[in-house]
Amino acid sequence: MATIEECRAALEKLSHTMQRAEGDAATAAALDRSVSCRITDLDITFVGRMTGGRIVVQDTVQGSVKDKAQVRLTMTSDDLVALVAGELNFAKAWGSGRVKLEAGLRDLFHLRKLL
Repeated sequence: MATIEECRAALEKLSHTMQRAEGDAATAAALDRSVSCRITDLDITFVGRMTGGRIVVQDTVQGSVKDKAQVRLTMTSDDLVALVAGELNFAKAWGSGRVKLEAGLRDLFHLRKLL
């Protein structure tokens, strides 16, 4: 099981990768949306904002969050670290239920370009 610090570092790495995106991926990364990333095995939720082509983590909350973010991810700590490291394919993990991504239909359409 990855630590909270390793998960935060993975989100920072994802944010850095998003900033370097080009073409359609850059357009998707430029969305301005509230974001949450629930880490089930650590029982924490990272809360932040996708803005300016990156993810800004504003808080770490114990448990789940009452106010739903516009873009919500749910997974284990190891899956987050593996996804960001390129060791776990997002589409396969999402299709198998290992990773949950919830957002409005229009946002899902744009976010798929990041994958």
